[in-house]
Amino acid sequence: ALKDEPNNAMTENDLTEKSITPMGGFSHYGEVNEDWIMLKGSIMGCKRRLITLRKSLLPQMSRRATEKVELKFIDTASKMGHGRFQTCEEKAKFYGGATAKKARKAADEEGAEAES
Repeated sequence: ALKDEPNNAMTENDLTEKSITPMGGFSHYGEVNEDWIMLKGSIMGCKRRLITLRKSLLPQMSRRATEKVELKFIDTASKMGHGRFQTCEEKAKFYGGATAKKARKAADEEGAEAES
């Protein structure tokens, strides 16, 4: 399950610790909480279409069927708008001034409450 391995979108070339769910979740679906499978190509129908996978009746001997798939990168940027960040940490690092300002403001408020 996803809870057992939270960094399941890492590859040998991309060592960023990230989950398969893009930032903000999948459009019209949300977050992936269960096991998942990645398919090559496309599938007809709606986004949540039920797919039945079965073992092939004939042995697959073609070059395309026997090639080893080697993933180099899994894009987990948001697909809503112009997403360019793979993780929340990367986004916070880019917008460092805004997040640092919020953290300082929260710390100041906590300090003011403690003094009262």
